[in-house]
Amino acid sequence: MMDWSDRHCRYFWRQITRHAVLYTEMITTGALLHGDPARFLRFHPQEHPLALQLGGSEPDALARCAELAQQAGFDEINLNCGCPSGRVSAGCFGASLMGKPELVAECVAAMKAASDLPVTVKHRTGIDDSDSWEHMLGFVETVAAAGCTTFIVHARKAWLTGLSPKQNRDIPPLQYERVYRLKQTLPELEIIINGGIESAAAGETHLQHVDGVMLGRAAYNEPMTLVDVDTVYYGTAALAKTPRDIVNAMQGYIEEQLAAGAKLHQITRHMLGLYNGQPGARAFRRHLSLHANKPEASFDTLLAALPNAV
Repeated sequence: MMDWSDRHCRYFWRQITRHAVLYTEMITTGALLHGDPARFLRFHPQEHPLALQLGGSEPDALARCAELAQQAGFDEINLNCGCPSGRVSAGCFGASLMGKPELVAECVAAMKAASDLPVTVKHRTGIDDSDSWEHMLGFVETVAAAGCTTFIVHARKAWLTGLSPKQNRDIPPLQYERVYRLKQTLPELEIIINGGIESAAAGETHLQHVDGVMLGRAAYNEPMTLVDVDTVYYGTAALAKTPRDIVNAMQGYIEEQLAAGAKLHQITRHMLGLYNGQPGARAFRRHLSLHANKPEASFDTLLAALPNAV
């Protein structure tokens, strides 16, 4: 979710579900330690529960980032061992780390020693030709021995050579049964499944086999997918029922952020899918694409984009 689940996106999602755990985009240790940490660590209190997702492979650097995460008030630290982009592989983190389980274990141990936050790991079922059941099980067992008790499994292998990141999201076949088997084999661990799950209702079937479900692109492309999350997974009333409810809930935040120097399009770019599948969706997207980046753009610009039937 790099460049997607920034703080504006997460606040928007939080107006749809009050209970789901939200994850930051993957942030590299270098960006935190040598860049602009305030940019990546800043979040609104309403975003809780919130996990900081890190990309890195140096235990000392990850430990320093874990300290920053705790100081900033995050609820969880997640180490990404599943991103297949070439830039990530060249930096020896992301999915390439599945080939180095001992190093991942060192990283987890270092982060746990540096903070009191739970440390979780997101990974694939395998990489390249190292995609057997035994390889995935060995990876998880090695990392679990270092103190990680929660694994978020994207139920596809990653091809680090030959496929683009986009192709890696769709071409390798889904292997849900392998994730189910992981939970059966290691019942003491919390196993969360990810990949190809298009709605909260679709995720219910997986809960018969694993402990949780992660939505990624579906939540971004079809935000109304999240409307059912609180009811289906947490047994509470839906926070919002219509797109207009969500727009209304965003008003105070948008006005606050614009006053602080943000631009409307930085927020509304995450809202373009809000009316997907409904009359007026194309006009809604077009209006925001044309007008939200103008210097004078305000909350009224968003209101003007709303379809008539809201």
